[in-house]
Amino acid sequence: MSEVSHKATMLEHAKAHLFRSSKDYGEPVIASGRGTTVVDTDGKEYLDFGSGQMAASLGHNHPAITDALKRSCERILHLNTNFVSEEVIELGRSLADLLPEQLQKVLLLSTGGESTEVALKVAKMFTGRFEVVGLIQGYHGHTGGALSVTFSDRRGGYGPWVPGGFAIPTPYCYRCPLNLTFPSCEYACAKLGFDMVDAQTTGSLAAFIAEPILSAAGILEPPPGYFPVVKQMCEERGMLFILDEAQTGLGRVGATFAFEQDGFVPDILALSKTLGAGLPLSAMITSQEIEETCHERGMAFISSHQNDPFAAAVGLAVLEVLVKEGLADEARAKGQYLKDAYIRMREDHPIIGDVRGRGLLLGMELVKDPETKEPAGEETRRLTRKCMENGLILQQASYASSANVWRIAPPMTATYEELDRGVDILDRSMTELGL
Repeated sequence: MSEVSHKATMLEHAKAHLFRSSKDYGEPVIASGRGTTVVDTDGKEYLDFGSGQMAASLGHNHPAITDALKRSCERILHLNTNFVSEEVIELGRSLADLLPEQLQKVLLLSTGGESTEVALKVAKMFTGRFEVVGLIQGYHGHTGGALSVTFSDRRGGYGPWVPGGFAIPTPYCYRCPLNLTFPSCEYACAKLGFDMVDAQTTGSLAAFIAEPILSAAGILEPPPGYFPVVKQMCEERGMLFILDEAQTGLGRVGATFAFEQDGFVPDILALSKTLGAGLPLSAMITSQEIEETCHERGMAFISSHQNDPFAAAVGLAVLEVLVKEGLADEARAKGQYLKDAYIRMREDHPIIGDVRGRGLLLGMELVKDPETKEPAGEETRRLTRKCMENGLILQQASYASSANVWRIAPPMTATYEELDRGVDILDRSMTELGL
């Protein structure tokens, strides 16, 4: 059987048997991956500037992770949730060592949505309240509680959500929802948002939840000082602050955690994607006071794969590589290098309206006109396909409102030569399409 017919057969099987949870399945069909490169069934190589689903932060099939998987297979893969293994204990301790003293209690889970669910349950149990405030364009998962505080175009068609969710304006400075300018705005979007919440609450505000950089919304980075202001607003109302660092945590933005750059410490931290670096692993981390209070009040959360030794072994390998190879510093330097290259590209390609983000979590927003900032959605789709043809995988941001933005997140282990090659492919693709 030829490679071409094999690929065609695989795609027919996908069409016949795979449930489409979003888009149709299509080319390429991936056969293998290593580092920043993935290879399809035709043997064609692609630079993956999305790190898979924004998760393979150490690159595909990093040897430290594959070695950890092999060792775990020889020890034990799964345990009853009432037991813990050495790997689980060590990962909890290692995470605590990287975090401030306010964040020392760790629960290991599987996915980002699960870490959000537990964070929300903890906040509600601790405060005795049920209302949660989120940003209009935030994203926290597709499970029931998570989607109740994810205010996107994906909420329709499922009936009522968990009650008590409030949305406030997103601090999107490139397209300010209030048509103001930072810093003269003095965080008007946050102040107006909480004024609206105060007018609607039943007096049961439990928590605020946000990503340090809103990824699905198009890599929206709140202005400096925004989160400390919001944290103070939360404290004034007796609310906890939940920070969802699914994509920003563990080095990608140029610091071990994004909140270190933002100048505050959350009450609850949710980690996922980068913690497993491509494997399903997440964590909810909070303070000793919150953990003890929730335990005393009888909080129960049981998931079949929480505190699994197999996943914990992977997490330990990720943290070891992160520290040993100084990947946070690498991400900061490489991210600035890549961002500068994209900014220079604007001179030849006015379709590039904005380049933003930190470290190796960057966003490029494409516009029809740099003055009007009219979104170039169709052009972005055409360019995404052209880049794929030329060997570069770029991901369009996943909300309909951000379809003209690429989320650019190469692995932290990408080489400068690979970054240059990715820039060259993008530049050539734009030129070929006359954009």
